[in-house]
Amino acid sequence: MEKKRDYMIYKLSESIKQTSRINNELFKKFNVKRGLRNEDHSGVLVGLTKIGDVVGYERKEGEALKAIPGKLFYRGVDVEDLVHGLQKENRVGFEETVFLLLSGYLSDEEELKVFSELLNHLMPLEQKTKMNILDLEGHNIMNILSRSVLEMYIFDENPEDTSRENLMSQSINLIAKFPAIIAYAYNIVRHSSYGRSLHIRHPKEGVSLAENFLYMLKGPNRYTELDVRILDLALILHAEHGGGNNSTFTVRVTSSSGTDTYSSIAAGIGSLKGPLHGGANIQVIDMFNHLKETISDWEDDKEITTYLLKMLNKDAYNRTGLIYGIGHAVYTISDPRALLLKEMARELAKEKKREKEFAFLEKLESLAIDAFMKFKGSRVNKQVCANVDFYSGFVYEMIGLPVEVYTPLFAMSRIVGWTAHRIEELNFESKRIIRPAYKNVIEPKAFSLLS
Repeated sequence: MEKKRDYMIYKLSESIKQTSRINNELFKKFNVKRGLRNEDHSGVLVGLTKIGDVVGYERKEGEALKAIPGKLFYRGVDVEDLVHGLQKENRVGFEETVFLLLSGYLSDEEELKVFSELLNHLMPLEQKTKMNILDLEGHNIMNILSRSVLEMYIFDENPEDTSRENLMSQSINLIAKFPAIIAYAYNIVRHSSYGRSLHIRHPKEGVSLAENFLYMLKGPNRYTELDVRILDLALILHAEHGGGNNSTFTVRVTSSSGTDTYSSIAAGIGSLKGPLHGGANIQVIDMFNHLKETISDWEDDKEITTYLLKMLNKDAYNRTGLIYGIGHAVYTISDPRALLLKEMARELAKEKKREKEFAFLEKLESLAIDAFMKFKGSRVNKQVCANVDFYSGFVYEMIGLPVEVYTPLFAMSRIVGWTAHRIEELNFESKRIIRPAYKNVIEPKAFSLLS
């Protein structure tokens, strides 16, 4: 039977190579927006939101798109202003960002205090959830996170209730519990896969979510104040990115069907897990480590550029023709998240005595953009810039975070945007399930019954 199975799988796989192939010209013929993108690379408008706004270009009536420095807004608040305000006061701000995205306004001092205490109070996991994480097998923490979220349905007294109050309660509970789930899952993977000691640390009271994550993951006295501040910054910058990013759109699509919160969030986790979305920073750090070993002189612009052009020509590194961390679907001149993270990454590199590596990464950013534009030439009609992934992987490495938690860390932050968009989707005055159309382009065939 095993041979028959293998043969049938092979036969079907060979057949699908032809039957699933669709000529690119058909997309133009039927005016289908592949990837929900317009010809000028802008996104097709499919919804309205009051949560986040991602700006990389402007369009005046009758004119083509014009690239502008990137801007990111949370509920109308410029993220650059938010971050620089927090840095001026020398304090963390992820909890404040969560409050802003969920509520629509900035909290006052008392509201922030109570809200932060609530997140801290809800962070510990139910005993059964802890034990079940211990039983979950697998090396990918994103899968463990997804299964843990689905399991939380069992412990919810009203899992199917989609009232505003219950949606908000579920959202806050999920946001609070993600750090513990991810930290515990990693320590279990570390124990079962690498034979290391198993540590399950109860979250501390009176500290930020960012610090609690580092404490539960690494233990006491194994992180600095600057580690906490830059992780807090990374969480702020990844918390929301408009309704059009792949995982948030997944959450909105599933939410529009009326499904429960846990099923919808699990779908978002599955989307974020993809290497073209949440896994990009892993590819950047792998590429960076490769370039550190391959480039003999980190200050030689000519040597670096020559090698980057080889990469673009698919003659070097992994031969995909990509320079990871360069380019974005919306940002053109600059990604504001990358600029903000880069500012603090420079400070962190000094603390960790890794200024030379940071200078090399900064040089790579500039030369990679030039190499990309030179390679593409007239074939590309938009500018490119470094995106947030270009620096986030290096930042996480300097903090001492294992690569296994890079993408889960993204989920730990983006759960805020997911839940805010789910609440909005389910509170439209006239709700409607999201159902786009597909054009069938197969040629009609004659049909006859088997003799």
